[in-house]
Amino acid sequence: MTTPRILALAGSTRKDSFNARLVRIAAEGAGRAGADVTVLDLREFALPLFDQDLEPEILNSETLARLRQLFIEHDGLLIASPEYNSSITPLLKNTIDWVSRPNADLPTLAAFHRKTAAIMAASPGPLGGLRGLVHVRSILSNIGVLVLPDQVTIRNASDAFDDDGRLKEERWQASAEGLGKSLADTLWKLKSK
Repeated sequence: MTTPRILALAGSTRKDSFNARLVRIAAEGAGRAGADVTVLDLREFALPLFDQDLEPEILNSETLARLRQLFIEHDGLLIASPEYNSSITPLLKNTIDWVSRPNADLPTLAAFHRKTAAIMAASPGPLGGLRGLVHVRSILSNIGVLVLPDQVTIRNASDAFDDDGRLKEERWQASAEGLGKSLADTLWKLKSK
C-alpha cells in the first residue's frame, strides 16, 4: 500500500496569512499520521481570473500544468480558506476553476477525481470563517470531492497565533493537528480497500 499524499494549501497569499499558518499546523498532524504532505504556496502559481477567452493560452501554460499535476498526484487536500464577505476567496475559487478545466490529455475535473478533503478557516471575526466554509464545502462536494464532516474554525485569529505560528490555545492547536490526522487516517483506510 502506498503512502497517502496530501496537498495542503491556503486560499490566501497574504504575508503572515492566518490560514497559511493554520494549514501548516494541520499538515504537521497529517505528517505525524504517516502521510506525505506537500504544502503549496499559491503565489508560485499566479493565474489570471478565469476567462474562457484565455483558456487556449492558459490551459497549455507551464504554470497551470504544474499546478494541475500537483492536484493529480495527491490523494487528499487540506484547505484553509479565509472568509471574504461570507464566502470563498477569489484566489481559491479561481484556482479550483482553472485546475478543473479539461485539456487535450485530461477530462474535466480529472484533478479532483477520487479526492478527499478536510477544510478549515481562520478569521479575525467571531465566527472564525464558518460562513465561507459552507461555500468551500459545497463547491468541493459538487465537483466530486469527498469532504470530511469535521472542520476547524479559528475565531479572533489576530490574537490566536504565537510568534512560532502555533495556536495559543492548546485545544485549538490539537483540533487543527487532529484534522490533518483525520484526513491522513481516512486516506490510509481508503487505500487499504
